[in-house]
Amino acid sequence: MIVYQATKAGFSDDVLNDQIENKIHTYFKQNLNRSTGNPEIRSWKNSMHYMDRVLNDPSIPDDCGISIEFQIPQTSNRIDFILTGKGEQDKEYAVIVELKQWSEATLSDKDAVVNSFVGGKVRECTYPSYQAWSYAALLESFNETVEQDGIELRPCAYLHNYVADDVISHRNYKKHIEKAPMFLKGEAVKLRDFIKQFVKYGDDCKIMYRIDRGRIRPSKMLSDSMVGMLNGNTEFIMIDDQKVIYETALQVSAKANINRKEILIVKGGPGTGKSVVAINLLVELTNRGLLAKYVSKNAAPRAVYESKLTGTIKKTVISNLFGGSGAFINTKSKQFDVLVVDEAHRLNEKSGLYGTDGLNQVKEIIDAAQSSVFFLDEDQRIHLKDIGSVNEIRHWASLVGANVQEMELSSQFRCSGSDAYIAWLDNTLQVRETANETLAATNYEFKVFDSPNELRTAIQEKNEVNNKARMVAGYCWDWKSDKNPAVNDVVIAEHNFGMKWNLKTDGSLWIIKPESVNEVGCIHTCQGLEVDYIGVIIGEDLVVRDGKVITNPYKRSKNDSSVRGYKKLLKQDPIEGGKLLDLIIKNTYRTLMTRGMKGCYIYCVDPETAEFFRAKVSL
Repeated sequence: MIVYQATKAGFSDDVLNDQIENKIHTYFKQNLNRSTGNPEIRSWKNSMHYMDRVLNDPSIPDDCGISIEFQIPQTSNRIDFILTGKGEQDKEYAVIVELKQWSEATLSDKDAVVNSFVGGKVRECTYPSYQAWSYAALLESFNETVEQDGIELRPCAYLHNYVADDVISHRNYKKHIEKAPMFLKGEAVKLRDFIKQFVKYGDDCKIMYRIDRGRIRPSKMLSDSMVGMLNGNTEFIMIDDQKVIYETALQVSAKANINRKEILIVKGGPGTGKSVVAINLLVELTNRGLLAKYVSKNAAPRAVYESKLTGTIKKTVISNLFGGSGAFINTKSKQFDVLVVDEAHRLNEKSGLYGTDGLNQVKEIIDAAQSSVFFLDEDQRIHLKDIGSVNEIRHWASLVGANVQEMELSSQFRCSGSDAYIAWLDNTLQVRETANETLAATNYEFKVFDSPNELRTAIQEKNEVNNKARMVAGYCWDWKSDKNPAVNDVVIAEHNFGMKWNLKTDGSLWIIKPESVNEVGCIHTCQGLEVDYIGVIIGEDLVVRDGKVITNPYKRSKNDSSVRGYKKLLKQDPIEGGKLLDLIIKNTYRTLMTRGMKGCYIYCVDPETAEFFRAKVSL
């Protein structure tokens, strides 16, 4: 998606008439359905004046294309400035320019990371050349038009306020500058000459028009990339905050010693790449000869990852790489160099089949390793026993004198890269109030179906493409087929609809087994995993009355352990207990409705709830 697009001549006119930042902001609100603050608007004004000066050369044709704030497909990341045109022999080029307002920086010993004053304070940022290169690599990875049409991408960075010094040009960054040249204050002519190497003739925006409307490649699934990653292949390009956090985690593992534990807490919502960073981290730590393990409370992600590796490496190696969160009760202190804990919000206090073993899973994990990295999203706590929180981790870390760092992932890679969908969903479920009252400006496919049979048909059709579409539901139906395989579990009589829960045959591997498209998944077998399309049946535990989202734990199945004990909880503390249960039920549907990378289809058992969602889509 392009925010602003013009020819070089049109762009220059907008700059000359002092309209450029206003036009970009207008299109920003129109195309992305949200506004932005004055700092970003001022940065547009300043940087675009500099770019206009760079382009003020008759050798750069007036009809070459200018695209500003281009959103990379399947992500929430935007490229600052793209200039498109043709070179010799009609070769098509897109010159990607990462623009920075920086005037100073300090070195970092982390790869492709530099410290600069951004957003009111000094922050760790990806090095501009790496950022430009990674954006170009992402665009090439996601967009088939770039490859099929032979469009050459040429990334670079322009820091027009930055006077050259020993920091920004340090040898640590040499390999990144070689991939994407950097131009500083006083080097406008050098940037101009760089552009002129490639863009000699115009294209009147046709190149970016084709890229913007080009076919999007199927998104990589983390589970499908496991073998390649462990064989040393670069399957995922980490960008921006992902790269900074990855490098920080590696540094944390190196700093930890027998006298001082290191803890890194990484917060991030659905689709921000928590698991991608976690698995990449596991692979690199293992390659460095450290004893590291991927840990999760939920068995489903572990089972899926392990199944993809079966037959490629020894089973003992696989077992050593992955483990459950309750496996550290009797582990020796500091036995592991690093424990990488994914979905840490799902950690429990007690372990074991009956939840009576051990003291506290957070404590046991911290004790078992020299350093620990916890990836969590507190808005995905879906069980009364879930205790994983920033405060819980900080509490146990402080008791052993561990050094604790907190970081946050924000780049969106699920839900078609749409931050707007996540914000809309939170607003619609009344988890938190946002300005996103409509889905008008997103590419994410959200549909409300009139019957569960229509929903099932739509998901089965999507699944025929690549086995990446599944049905899920709130746990509002008893698991009757456990004892009687002949009966269905999720039964909606008025529509003559019936399907079985997934829990019997495939268990934790439900999300990848081809035949499981004919079963309904639950939160316990899909959390932490993803498909292209998710179909969600919303049961009577979440309904809407007069515009208010109301949750009801009494409508949950007696087989659902996530709210077991809720009656006692409500009796002991009706107000706080009610708030907790409300949050758990809303979080459950929030999690279910963000499993789809491309789309979410829903059917609501309650008609008023269906109308509420339908109205919210087209408001």
